[in-house]
Amino acid sequence: MLIRYGFHIGLQVAQPTALITALDIHPERRGDIVEEQALGLEPSGPLHSYIDGFGNLCRRAVIQPGETILSCTGIVRDSGNPDAYDTAAEQVPVDALPDDALVYLLASRYCETDLMGSLAWSLFGHIEGGYARVQAVCDFVHDNLIFGYENARPTRTAMQAYEERVGVCRDFTHLAVTLVRCLNIPARYCNGYLGDIGIPPVPLPMDFNAWFEAYIGGRWVTFDARHNTPRIGRVVIARGRDATDIPMVNSFGPHFLSRFEVITEEVKEAYAIAAE
Repeated sequence: MLIRYGFHIGLQVAQPTALITALDIHPERRGDIVEEQALGLEPSGPLHSYIDGFGNLCRRAVIQPGETILSCTGIVRDSGNPDAYDTAAEQVPVDALPDDALVYLLASRYCETDLMGSLAWSLFGHIEGGYARVQAVCDFVHDNLIFGYENARPTRTAMQAYEERVGVCRDFTHLAVTLVRCLNIPARYCNGYLGDIGIPPVPLPMDFNAWFEAYIGGRWVTFDARHNTPRIGRVVIARGRDATDIPMVNSFGPHFLSRFEVITEEVKEAYAIAAE
């Protein structure tokens, strides 16, 4: 299938302000892009691209006083299949993990493994099998947190989400990532596009989504504690230890968000035929 994606984000600043963005589709999916109007600024200004330490495509810019609109639109080809999973995937012993997976076992800004280890082992230590353990964590988080945009708070940690029992998708993800890491399974935070494809439309404005990947069975496997079911059309933008590593817009100075529009939808069949 083909998926239309994009965003229009308005930022207002009072003085020249440096930005780092992580808004481009991840390098591993860029070969699936059919067409794209690349990230641009209005008023226009220079953008410098680079790959960060986690393999994400980032950009640097300086925006001027007033309002600047960051925009990107495109079409990406997708398999149309739900998230792949393997119920037989085993946990990999720590001493057998790849070197680059070890960082995803450690505590990070929003994932306090040092505070939640005893809880994780008391809840899930008896469960055998890598997939079974991670899925049990997702079931627990999904069943014990209440989702609502009115519950959003950018400083909420995994422990606070557990105590408050509310949050948005990043909070569901941070709590699940933390509990999974406590069980000695690497888990990395992801964000990206996830539209209402293959499900009844949700009567809310489209937004970016957060989910995670766990290293089991010798590979990274997608899990989503908020939705807790395989979904169609997931397109990753960035990965990191938690949301600290991959803010979609990081401004080095105060800004006001004046516009926020996200596009994620399946392209109609007529367009798909024309694109072949």
